[in-house]
Amino acid sequence: MAFTELLEEAGGLGLYQILQMISLLIPIVLVTTHNLVENFSGAIPAHHCRVPGLEAHSDPAGIPGNLTPEALLTVSIPLGPDQEPEKCRRFLHPQWQLLSPNASAANASRPDTEPCPDGWTYDRTVFSSTIVAEWDLVCDFQALKPLSQSIYMGGTLLGAAVFGHVSDRFGRRLVLSWCYLLMALCSTCAAFAPNFTLYCALRFLSAFAVASIMMNTSSLLMEWATKETRATVMTVNALSFSFGLVFLGGVAYAIRAWRLLQLILSIPFFVFFMYSWFLAESARWLVITGRTERGLRALRRVAHINGQTEPAARLTQQTLNAAMQEELAMAKCQHTVLDLFRTPNLRRRVCYMILVWFSFGFTYYGLALDLQSLGGDIFLLQVLYGTVDFPAKFIALLAMNRVGRRPTQIACFFLAGLSVLANAFVSQEMQALRLSLAILGIGSLGAAFSCLCVFSSELYPTVLRMTAFSLNQIMARLGSLLGPLMRMTSQFFPALPLVTYGTVPIITSLGVLFLPETKNLPLPDTIQDVESGPKPVPSTFGPSLLTSALRP
Repeated sequence: MAFTELLEEAGGLGLYQILQMISLLIPIVLVTTHNLVENFSGAIPAHHCRVPGLEAHSDPAGIPGNLTPEALLTVSIPLGPDQEPEKCRRFLHPQWQLLSPNASAANASRPDTEPCPDGWTYDRTVFSSTIVAEWDLVCDFQALKPLSQSIYMGGTLLGAAVFGHVSDRFGRRLVLSWCYLLMALCSTCAAFAPNFTLYCALRFLSAFAVASIMMNTSSLLMEWATKETRATVMTVNALSFSFGLVFLGGVAYAIRAWRLLQLILSIPFFVFFMYSWFLAESARWLVITGRTERGLRALRRVAHINGQTEPAARLTQQTLNAAMQEELAMAKCQHTVLDLFRTPNLRRRVCYMILVWFSFGFTYYGLALDLQSLGGDIFLLQVLYGTVDFPAKFIALLAMNRVGRRPTQIACFFLAGLSVLANAFVSQEMQALRLSLAILGIGSLGAAFSCLCVFSSELYPTVLRMTAFSLNQIMARLGSLLGPLMRMTSQFFPALPLVTYGTVPIITSLGVLFLPETKNLPLPDTIQDVESGPKPVPSTFGPSLLTSALRP
């Protein structure tokens, strides 16, 4: 596990790593917006059955008897239990008697109603257009909106299943670049989709790329970081998701038309595709997979960018062989996903992390994709969700560096579960308390995600890291697919979704107890490193093998 020393020779956390973080994390900001954009592009505006003569562009003179629009609405649309116009029914015949001052629901017979044969009229004061209003995803078709979200999450699930192994086989940077292009093409085309079916298909393909972008970004950042800077680097990675939440709220507030919003969030991926070819491949992956000459070239290039000219000249094949002799010998065999389950220590890590990632996806997306249920200004709620992430993740970073990864992970999940569980039993009238608990829960989940990015990366060996990431992402996306569907159980017991969202992370926090602490330990490169436990870095306790190899 002497690759850490090679990174130190190349400058540690230097100019290259800073430029790399900027280049990789800007796309993550926009990926986050695509994950949650349907909070706005798929918002459900107030609506009722279309009434002839009541359209916004209609001539008032065409209204029978010169009735006001309000009066025509009264005689055409029945009132629901909340005393608002029914969303999905209208009177079969106009009920003129309702205009009488003495008319009341008590003495009136129940008139016949019908579904909306002429479609619906939507309130466009908040959004000028949404996919719901454009394709009438309401009433009998209201299930199509969550179906759209589930199709998107299904795309990320499939992408995680495919790209983990592909990245371990062909490299992180290469796969990342082509996925930027796939994302750019599909998400841009989605803005021009003529129908709902094609829109869902294009969103599915863009989500297919999203999974790879997130996994390969995390892997590149982690594998170019030293053990002292890993927690900081991955926390900055997690903070880019937080910034994406805030950015989405601001952009959606400025752009109320869904097609323009989708387009603005998609075009930058063409730029990301072009500049990604200048990024270095993971030298750690190149070396471990036997591409040592390319790995040395990448290390020398990074050392030059970091201003380490003399060490760059001393990074030779002999140096590499001396420093990583054991790792190179063990990494020659080909690995598959089954290797994650062949040995006891790695199997235990994989099984528990599967539970943790599923729990995060299930709870986070179950809450974050249903902003409208909290009421109030959804633009402000989106910004608040992102803003609370910043202090939460900084606190998580301090805790990871002080008390360790495992206790921080346990505390974040437990606090998140407790906040959501408490919210299940708070009255709807106590809006301020409900909002505060929701923000605390989301903030704790954000901190849990920050810790999870670091913790899971440090648990897996380099030869199987992307394959393991893939498995984790599959479970996270399975959770994110099932989480929003849990909302459907509220018709049987209104508090059941929140009770479930709160219970799952609390149970997960107990499972983390069975995982080892990884604070300040070098990254494992092989399965043997995981099974034999952490080795001390030689330079910490005296002259290292690398130092000996570099000595003239």
